[in-house]
Amino acid sequence: MIFTTIFLLGGCASKTAETTVSKFEKITVKDLLGREITLNSKASKVVAIGPGALRLYCYVNGSKNLAGVEQIEKGSPIGKPYMMINPDISKLTTIGSGGPNNAADPEKILSVKPDVIFTTYSIDKASADELQSKTNIPVVVLSYGKESTFDSDVNISLEIIGKITGSESRAQEVVNYIKNCKNDLDKRTKDIAENEKPSTYAGAVSMKGSHGIESTQGNYSLFKAVHAKNVVDETGKTGSIMIDKEKLLKWNPDKIFIDEGGLQVVQEDYKKNPSYYNNLSAVKNGELYSQMPYNFYTTNIETAMADAYYLGKVLYPEKFKDVDPEKKADEIYKTLLGKELYSEMAKNFGGFKKITLK
Repeated sequence: MIFTTIFLLGGCASKTAETTVSKFEKITVKDLLGREITLNSKASKVVAIGPGALRLYCYVNGSKNLAGVEQIEKGSPIGKPYMMINPDISKLTTIGSGGPNNAADPEKILSVKPDVIFTTYSIDKASADELQSKTNIPVVVLSYGKESTFDSDVNISLEIIGKITGSESRAQEVVNYIKNCKNDLDKRTKDIAENEKPSTYAGAVSMKGSHGIESTQGNYSLFKAVHAKNVVDETGKTGSIMIDKEKLLKWNPDKIFIDEGGLQVVQEDYKKNPSYYNNLSAVKNGELYSQMPYNFYTTNIETAMADAYYLGKVLYPEKFKDVDPEKKADEIYKTLLGKELYSEMAKNFGGFKKITLK
């Protein structure tokens, strides 16, 4: 019997994941709420509930050993690469409605008899403990952290999934790849002087649905990944915000990225008020670009990572002259989900390109 202890940092505190290597020994981990969970052996039947829990599981195991699925995952797979690549998941037994505002359904979960419940629903120990008490099944809380893309909580969650399901090497492969991409983006862009950076803005960013150009993010994780000069950061706000459209005219960024999830909204608004958009330097100078939408039942991390490379390529072409964003996107999709997917995503949304609003 070999014991391994890994100390992991991130999220709310220093977190520890501990497990045994042998499948015949008990497995003990600490989840993202610091709860200690013990299983008698590795899990061979699994459910993943709550926004993004199933996606994290798929990064490690695909559709293998899933016992059931939330109803919300059975809708259109478009925009959710983990479901596009694993369509068989939608045929599994329904274990609850799902959705960010719905609680878990203990009775339906019990009907498929899983060995473990991975969840992102629980924001406190009490609710996680309550679900575990009602089902008498180990409940392991996962998290996307505050930023989702390149957040250390994601890496910890993936490692926990790997340990509990006996897929440690695969989980570590995914974690290492994500870390390598983050480090690569940082290395390419961290030493660029501020006065050499174009000012930029991300508009029509999806947030519980599609929005117009005024939907954006402060302290935007994808811009942070490439050290971009985000005009929104002067507000001091973090996360999703809706700005006054006149504020964008005042900022007048050099380059603007439009999330393709809201591109149609922007195009319809352009028809109503073309003069507004034509007063933006980025529109006048042909510096309007796309980014693929990645917010569907929380963050599709692989699509967000692909976007980050495209943003870097547009903002600093010399630093990314060896990068083909489309090929890099396929590499990311294949590494995290097992299949190249860029062409299908581009077919559904438009892909990486310059945008014209006329």
